[in-house]
Amino acid sequence: MASEKPIVVVTCTAPVNIAVVKYWGKRDEELILPINSSLSVTLHQDQLKTTTTAAISRDFTEDRIWLNGQEEDVGQPRLQACLREIRRLARKRRSNGHEDPLPLSLSYKVHVASENNFPTAAGLASSAAGYACLAYALAQVYGVDSDLSEVARRGSGSACRSLYGGFVEWQMGERPDGKDSIAHQVAPESHWPELRVLILVVSAERKPMGSTAGMQTSVETSALLKFRAEALVPARMAEMTRCIRERDFQAFGQLTMKDSNQFHATCLDTFPPISYLSDTSRRIIQLVHRFNAHHGRTKVAYTFDAGPNAVVFTLDDTVAEFVAAVRHSFPPESNGEKFLKGLPVEPILLSDELKAALGMDPVPGSIRYIIATQVGPGPQVLDDPGAHLLGPDGLPKPAA
Repeated sequence: MASEKPIVVVTCTAPVNIAVVKYWGKRDEELILPINSSLSVTLHQDQLKTTTTAAISRDFTEDRIWLNGQEEDVGQPRLQACLREIRRLARKRRSNGHEDPLPLSLSYKVHVASENNFPTAAGLASSAAGYACLAYALAQVYGVDSDLSEVARRGSGSACRSLYGGFVEWQMGERPDGKDSIAHQVAPESHWPELRVLILVVSAERKPMGSTAGMQTSVETSALLKFRAEALVPARMAEMTRCIRERDFQAFGQLTMKDSNQFHATCLDTFPPISYLSDTSRRIIQLVHRFNAHHGRTKVAYTFDAGPNAVVFTLDDTVAEFVAAVRHSFPPESNGEKFLKGLPVEPILLSDELKAALGMDPVPGSIRYIIATQVGPGPQVLDDPGAHLLGPDGLPKPAA
C-alpha cells in the first residue's frame, strides 16, 4: 500500500500512582484480578514519570524491549499478556469494520524502549507507571481507542490506575473474566489544587519480598486480609471518595493512615510474616503523629506501600513546616545529593514548641532525600520527534 509508512513511532509518558485505599491480594493470578477495590492519587509527571517509545515496522523480525537502556527479556509472561491483549483489541476494532482501517499489519513486530526519570531502585511504584505507559503507547501505534484497563492490569494490577490523572478508583469487579475490573477517575487533578505530596526516600534497604509473592502468601495465610477485603474495604472506598469530593483533608488523612497501617498489619498477619517498614519508616510514623498532636488536628498523613519509603500528603500551607520538621528529625548527610527535589519549598525555622513536641533524637542520614510533588494528569503523547527513545532504525538512540 502506498499509504504505508516504513515505521510508525509513538512516544508517551505515564505517571506513578499512590494508593490511599490499598490493593493487596489477587483472586485470579493469571488475569490479575484483585480481592478488593482500591483508590489512588496520581502524582505529577514533572517529578515522576515513565517515558515509553513504541515502534512497529514490517522490517522488525521480533518483538524487543529496552528498559533504562538495557535490553530485557521480551518473553516475560506479563509483558506477553499486554502485547496479546493490545493486539486482540486492535484486531477486534478492525473486524468491527471501523471507518479507517489502519494499513499497518497486526503481524508487525514491535520495539519498545522505556525509561524512568527517577531511580527504579527507590521503590516508587515504577511497574505501575511502566505498564500504564506501555499500554498507552501500544494503543497509539495499533490505533486502539477502547478502555485500556485490562491491557495495563495484565502487566501490573495497579498500572490500570495510572491510566488516569487525579484521583482514581480501581473497581474489583465481579466477573470471572475480569471485564468489569476496571479503573476510572473519581475526580480530576484540578479538583484539589492545595493538596501536596512529599515522598520521603529512605536509605535503600532491600525489600524482604516482592509484591507479587508477598500478596500471594497473604491471600493464602492471612485471615485478617480476607476480613479486610470483604468487611472493611467497601465502606472505606465510599468514605475515601466522599473525603476527596468534599476536600475534607482531616478525614482523608486519617483514613489514609489507618488504611496504610491495616495493610501492613495484614502483612504481619501473613505466615511467615512480612515486614516492609524499616525503623526509619516507624520513626516517620511517630513524627507525623506528634506533628499532628502538636497542632491539635490532622495536618499531615502518611502512607506506605510494599517498602520503607513514606508518601506524605499535606496541604500547601503546611509543606514548609513539615519539611523543616523532617530536616530536624532526620538531618541530611551532606553527600552532595540535593536533599529536597521537585517543587521548591521555602526553608523555615521550627518553633521551639514544635521541636519539644517532636521530642526525637535526630537520626542523621536515614532519609536520603525528599521529592516534593502534587496531584497530576494521566498519560500524555509527546509530539516532539526529538523525544523518541528509538531512532529511525527502531533501535535505542545512543545516550546524548
